[in-house]
Amino acid sequence: MARQMRLKTKRMSEEEPNLNGSDSPSTTPTKNSKSALVRELGLGLITGAADDDPSAIGTYASAGAVFGPAFLWMAPVTVPMMFAAVYLSGKLGQVAGQGLFAVLRKHYPHWVVWPTLVAVAIGNIIEAGADLGGIAAAINLLIPVPVRALVVAIAGVILALQIWSSYALMRNLFRLLALALLAYIPAAIFAKPDIPALIKGTLVPAIHFNKEFLSMLVAIVGTSLSAYLYTWQSNEEVEEEIQKGRVLLSQRRGATDVELRQTRNDVWFGMIFSNLAMYFIMLATSATLFKAGNTDLNSAADAAQALNPIAGNAAGTLFALGVIGVGFLAVPVMTAGAAYDVCQTIGWNYGLNKRPMQARKFYIAICIFTALGVAINFLNFNPMKALVFAGIVQGFSTPPLMLLIMLMTNNPAIMGERVNGRAINILGGITTAAVFAASVGLVLANLA
Repeated sequence: MARQMRLKTKRMSEEEPNLNGSDSPSTTPTKNSKSALVRELGLGLITGAADDDPSAIGTYASAGAVFGPAFLWMAPVTVPMMFAAVYLSGKLGQVAGQGLFAVLRKHYPHWVVWPTLVAVAIGNIIEAGADLGGIAAAINLLIPVPVRALVVAIAGVILALQIWSSYALMRNLFRLLALALLAYIPAAIFAKPDIPALIKGTLVPAIHFNKEFLSMLVAIVGTSLSAYLYTWQSNEEVEEEIQKGRVLLSQRRGATDVELRQTRNDVWFGMIFSNLAMYFIMLATSATLFKAGNTDLNSAADAAQALNPIAGNAAGTLFALGVIGVGFLAVPVMTAGAAYDVCQTIGWNYGLNKRPMQARKFYIAICIFTALGVAINFLNFNPMKALVFAGIVQGFSTPPLMLLIMLMTNNPAIMGERVNGRAINILGGITTAAVFAASVGLVLANLA
């Protein structure tokens, strides 16, 4: 206990440059304050919902349509892997007091940081572009407005939210948008799934050693463990600290047992919620499109449209609403996430808690990444091919990033006495091996 107090005193006495702002330590809450015991709930929910972006919905819908209930078992299997990746990222942000790429910049050489940054940013931009198109296509099913015009309008709304609203408002709005995933539960019920097939697909893992099945398998693993989840969760934890008034790096460092326990519980909840959505998406399309032999899907909007004549307009409408709601959450997570990564790597001021004039380059980066996402929809790229390319890029970035997170969260120079225990190291190691295997498989499958 005495050693911990000395370590805490030492940390609090250090005044390092703080890219997220500065304030007087005498007027700003510290980790020792009682407010540290209360963590804003729902951060894991936001990250989990962002993982079920329109691109992921398209992947899961395609899995159900092509293979029926054969992939339902993947939903419970990927929950602990998603937990390991997101929890370790959040823990890093809480204990280090900085986002993932800020820690990388401080502790790793440029030749490690910059290639990782480029790969993650490219993946984020392409996926954000595909998601903008996915939202527009889903809205077009409900309101007959040209898709490209909708893409521009959607991007404008998202940018306005990021630039002129507060972090607290965005966080609360994202929580509400995450609930859009609940639409897939009644959508699956309306589809009237076969219960024995549902039980078998959920409890009995099925693996077929052919290219199509294995490609879908690794695509699901890669989609559920995308790189943007890691950086977003670490930055979200830091933004929560700043929201509580801990603007100095020295005040954000360290985490109490209660804080880490609350983070664990919150991330478990968010990942379970996310994978329930994955499960019901696959269930809805397996119970309808698979039975009807309708396997030609290019997007989540295609799935929603195909559901209408089979499961009724209610199912198709709910499916489309889910795409729209979670899309408005996922796109700003990707574009802001890429801006965080760039600013932390270069050393620019950043943060959604800051106004545009306080972090001008951060908000310019968000605008640039959003504009690039919009441009993708005007270049006549096949959206599925764009996502395949994004998946290949993620295939080169996600596994090394997960490995770096494992190394950083086991480094006493970064984590102090909060280095990983044996259980989370075992789970993190399995997750790292899984993303390496999935990424290699996805790349090989698409290059074959």
